[in-house]
Amino acid sequence: MITQEQFDQEVRAIITNAIREDVGDGDHSSLACIPENARGKAKILVKDKGVIGGVNFAKKIFAYVDKNLRLDVRIEDGEEVTYGDVVMYIEGPSQSILKAERTVLNSMQRMSAIATKTRHFVNLVKGTNTKILDTRKTTPGIRVLEKWAVKIGGGENHRFALYDMIMLKDNHIDFAGGITKAIETSKLYLRETGKNLNIMVEARDLSEVEEILRNDGVYRILLDNFDYEDTRKAVKMIGDKCLTESSGNINEDTIRHYAECGVNFISCGALTHSVHNMDLSLKAIK
Repeated sequence: MITQEQFDQEVRAIITNAIREDVGDGDHSSLACIPENARGKAKILVKDKGVIGGVNFAKKIFAYVDKNLRLDVRIEDGEEVTYGDVVMYIEGPSQSILKAERTVLNSMQRMSAIATKTRHFVNLVKGTNTKILDTRKTTPGIRVLEKWAVKIGGGENHRFALYDMIMLKDNHIDFAGGITKAIETSKLYLRETGKNLNIMVEARDLSEVEEILRNDGVYRILLDNFDYEDTRKAVKMIGDKCLTESSGNINEDTIRHYAECGVNFISCGALTHSVHNMDLSLKAIK
């Protein structure tokens, strides 16, 4: 998985690029009408309902823009919010508050939406032993934020990127010349490079599950687009030989049924690619 150092680097890069993108050579609207020494106070207001996310990321944005800004946080990441709640108060140079405003709101709205959807899915499988995972179906450039939001919502992160797990999907298997060939060459690659990575293999049907099980060294089997009956059969076949994960056809109507089939994990791209941003605003306090 991603290290803390890698995580921090990704976060810093996102903030730097977002401010560059939004501010350019200056916030000329604020520079034109607000004195440089003016101070003000504002609040981040909730105009929606759900799980708040991005509070700690917002702290980093405000600190990057101006270390003289002071925050009074009233609601932390992962807490449920409703219309009219105030997440935080910001006080300090007025130009700096406005400079950070859009980057803070865009990030928090997106992260809150993902945290809210994740919490909903986590609640749907409550009482089972199944954990909810995200995928790599994220917005380019802000993956770390979206996966952070999944954690805030109570889910878990799948592999972060292509570099932290070997995941043999249908195209890898077909290009490699079959399941066994793909697994064997992957294990050889790991030995030759000295890399310590788990191997996960996708199965498209029960016969592929059988073939995967004839090979040692597989950490997890991905049951892709299996129906409930075949998922139960696969889980029984696999037993404790490796972990199991369901993916494909996962939504709020099906997720509980797949969890009750006994899989260890359910991954769902919709956690990050199909959400509606939470409505938040930053309002000046006179």
